[in-house]
Amino acid sequence: MDLFDVHDNNSREPLASRMRPRNLDEYIGQDHIVGKGRLLRRAIAADQLTSVIFYGPPGTGKTTLARVIANHTKSLFVTLNAVLTGVQNIRDAIKTANEQNKLYNKRTILFVDEVHRWNKSQQDALLPWVENGTIILVGATTENPFFEVNKALVSRSRVFQLKPLTNDDLFKAARNALNDKERGYGNKNVKFEEGALEHLVNTANGDCRSLLNALELAVETTEPVNSTVFISCKTAEESIQKKVVLYDRDGDYHYDIISAFIKSLRGRDPDAAMYWMARMISAGEDPHFIFRRMLISACEDTGLADPQALGIVENCAAAYDRIGMPEGRFMLTQAALYLATAPKSNSTLCYFDAAKAVKTENSEVPNHLKDKSRDSEQLGHGKGYMYPHAYKDHWVAQQYLPEGMNGRVFYNPSDQGYEAKIQESVLSRRELQIAALLESTPEESDKSKLQTISIPDAIEFHVSSTSPNWDNTFQKQTESQRTDTLLQIRDTCLDLADLQKSDRTLVLHADDGLFLWTVWRKCCDGATVGVCNSTKGFKTLNQYASTLDNFDIPFIVNETSPVQSLSQILQNIPLLSEIQFDKVLCRNPIIVEEDINKFAKKIQSLYDSHLLTDESHFVIAQDIPQYTQRLSALIDKTDFLQEDRQFDKTTLRAITEIENKFYTNVENPRFNWNEQNLEKIIKEQIGDADKSIQTTKLQIEKDRILYADEINRWLSSKSPYGKYLLDNLGEKVLSSLKKRLLQKAKNSTFKWKTTTAIVSTKRKTH
Repeated sequence: MDLFDVHDNNSREPLASRMRPRNLDEYIGQDHIVGKGRLLRRAIAADQLTSVIFYGPPGTGKTTLARVIANHTKSLFVTLNAVLTGVQNIRDAIKTANEQNKLYNKRTILFVDEVHRWNKSQQDALLPWVENGTIILVGATTENPFFEVNKALVSRSRVFQLKPLTNDDLFKAARNALNDKERGYGNKNVKFEEGALEHLVNTANGDCRSLLNALELAVETTEPVNSTVFISCKTAEESIQKKVVLYDRDGDYHYDIISAFIKSLRGRDPDAAMYWMARMISAGEDPHFIFRRMLISACEDTGLADPQALGIVENCAAAYDRIGMPEGRFMLTQAALYLATAPKSNSTLCYFDAAKAVKTENSEVPNHLKDKSRDSEQLGHGKGYMYPHAYKDHWVAQQYLPEGMNGRVFYNPSDQGYEAKIQESVLSRRELQIAALLESTPEESDKSKLQTISIPDAIEFHVSSTSPNWDNTFQKQTESQRTDTLLQIRDTCLDLADLQKSDRTLVLHADDGLFLWTVWRKCCDGATVGVCNSTKGFKTLNQYASTLDNFDIPFIVNETSPVQSLSQILQNIPLLSEIQFDKVLCRNPIIVEEDINKFAKKIQSLYDSHLLTDESHFVIAQDIPQYTQRLSALIDKTDFLQEDRQFDKTTLRAITEIENKFYTNVENPRFNWNEQNLEKIIKEQIGDADKSIQTTKLQIEKDRILYADEINRWLSSKSPYGKYLLDNLGEKVLSSLKKRLLQKAKNSTFKWKTTTAIVSTKRKTH
C-alpha cells in the first residue's frame, strides 16, 4: 500500500497520521526552509522541485513535507520505504517513470523514506535516472546524508536540514489536533490540568509525532466525565513515556546493475562499467570504438572536473595500439575505471550555447581587441587594450565580448573536482568585470544630474563633452585598481550583513551586480531580490541570470516603472507574496541632495507595505564625494616649476582651504551631504531602541593615472570647480597649479584617496 494512501476508515488512523498537514499553509515549523519567500517553498508552490534530501530528527516533518509535495505537484508521485522495499520495487518505479516520461512527457517524483537504509548498490541504481531527470528524488533520513548516503547521490541533490520543532510549534500542533473536528478531537471537550499539556510539549523534545501519539493515548484512554475528557498531569506523564519503535530492521538487497556502458561511466559505477565493457569485448566489439566513446566521455561527462581524464584515456589508447590484445584489456580497464571514479561535469556543453549565439548574433569585434599590427594609426585598432600580465594576479577587467553581449555567459563551472577549485575565482572575476563595466557606463538619468559638474571626483562619470571615449574611461577605472576597491567594499558590507543561508535579502540599487550574486550564493536556502534603477543594469543582470539554473536564479526587478512603486512591484511577484526581508543591502543610493528624500521615502514605503520588519537589518555603502581626493594634497612646494619659486606654505595652505570650502559648500547638491544623512534616514525609519547604528569608513588609497584632458577640464573656468578656484586664487596661481599637475602627470601615478561610508544596523546586546 502507498505510504500516503488514505484509509477508508479515517478514525482508525493514528492521530499523528490524520493530522498531517495537507498543504504549505498547514505545515508547522521549519520556517528557515519553507517560510514565505524561501527557496524550498517557492519550488514546491511552483512545482519546480529538483532532487532534495530532507535530513533531521524523527517527528520534525520530513515525511509530512513529502506529502505536501505530493499534494502540490502535477508530476507522478511514487513512494518507497527503504526498510520495506527491494530491488523489484526500484525496477518497477524506474519503469513507471520511463513510461510516464516517454508517453506523457510527465515527470516522476520518487519519495524514499529512510533512504540511508538502502545499501550502496541500491542507492547507486538510482544515480543515472536522477542524473538524466527521469526521476526527481525526494529522500528522507534521520542520519547525516553526507556520511550515510552515497556521495554521488548527495551531490545531485540539495540537502535541507530540518530542526527539532520549538515548543511554540508543538503547542500549535496540539491546539490544531484538539480543535479539528474532522481529523482531531474538535468534537470532544478536552481539558488539561495545569501543567499537563506543557509536560507533553516539553517532554516531546521537538518531536511532533511523539507529542501527538502521547496526546492520542491520553485522550483515548481517559473516560469522559460529564462529557469532558480531563487530562491530569499523571496521565500526561504516563502517556508521553510510550515511545514507538520506528525502525527495527535493515534491508539487505541485491545490486541493480546499470544497463549501459557510457551511462555507467557517467553514473560513476565502476562495477557496472566493467560488466558492460566485458560484454562488449566478449562479443567482439572493436576496442578502438570503446576508446573513442571513452575519449568523448572524458570531455562530455568528466570535463574540467578532472582535466587529466582526457590525457589518461588518450595514453591508454596509445598504449593499446602498441600492445594489442589480450594484454590490451588492462589499458581498456584502466581508462574505464579512471572515468568511472572521476568527478563529473558536463560544462563543455557550453559550446553549443555559444554556437547558438553565433547564429543569432553578428557582432563586430570590439576595437581594443582588434589586431593592432594593421590600421592601428589610421583606425585605432587595438587602442585601449590592457595587457593582463601587466596587472596584479595577471588579470584586469575589460570588455571581451562584443558590444551588446555584455553579461552573456556560456561557461558555468560545476562544483566537482578541479572545477570546484576554480569556480569561485571564475564567478568572482566575471561578476567584478560586469560590475566595473556597468559602473563606468551609467544610465542617462544619472548622467543628467552631473552634466554641469566637472570636478576631480573619485566616482566621476566623465560626462562632459571633452570626456574620453569608453575604452579610456574603463582603462582609468582599472589602472586605478577599481576592482580591488569594489572587492574591499563588497567584502566589508557582507561581513557586516552576517548573511545566513536562509536569509531573505533585498539588494537595492543592484544595477552593477556587485552585491547581488555573492548574496544569492550565500543565501541559497532563502530568497534574493535585486532592484535595478536602470534599464541597462536590468537587462545585463537578467542576461547573466538566464545562464543560471532555471529556478535558482535571484529575482531581478526594474524600479523604473512610472506607474508602480517598488513595494507594489515586489508584491506583484507571486512567489514572493507576503515575503518579509531579513536583510537590506544597498550601494550608492545618493548622487545629489534630492536623492536623500527619495531614498527615505523608498525605505518608508517598504515598511508601510510590511516588506520590512523591526528585525530587518540594513547595510548601506555610499561613496562620499565630500571627502574626495584634494588636488592640493597631490603636490608640495618642491613640485612647482622653477619660475614659481614665490610659492610658499601659505599659498599651498590657501589652495587647500579654498578646495575644502568648495567641497563643503552647503548650496552645492553634490557635496552638501555625507554619511550622517544616511544615518538619519535609517534612524528615523527603524525606530527600534534595540538597534544601534554603526558607520564604518573605508578610506581607500590606490594608484591612479591622471590624464591631461581631466586636469584641463577640472581646472577650466567652464567647470564649477575650476571657476571657484579661479575666483578665489587668481589666474596666476591657478595656471601654475595646472602646469605642475600636467607635468607631474606625464611620468608618475598619484596616490588617490577615496572614502566609502558603510552604515549598518546592529541589534544591541543586553
